[in-house]
Amino acid sequence: MEFKLVEKKKNLIKIEIEESDETLIYPLIHELLEDKNVKDARYSTGHPQLDKAVLTVVVKDGKPQAALKKAAKALANQFVETRQLIEKQL
Repeated sequence: MEFKLVEKKKNLIKIEIEESDETLIYPLIHELLEDKNVKDARYSTGHPQLDKAVLTVVVKDGKPQAALKKAAKALANQFVETRQLIEKQL
């Protein structure tokens, strides 16, 4: 996946995602929506052959890029914990 900043405002960020992997995007959106400072998190794909996927994050308070980094870190920690559990039990 590759990310490209499309739009950045005080409380909004739009990121274009090339070769997006919905297996990671949807859990990321879930983490974003769990954040009390996030007003909205959307993922739009548009036409599969003509458009690139866009992730939009709108915050009530703080910076949207900080909310995105926080959600990505929380998600990464969940995967580490899952890997450790699997390694321990196998």
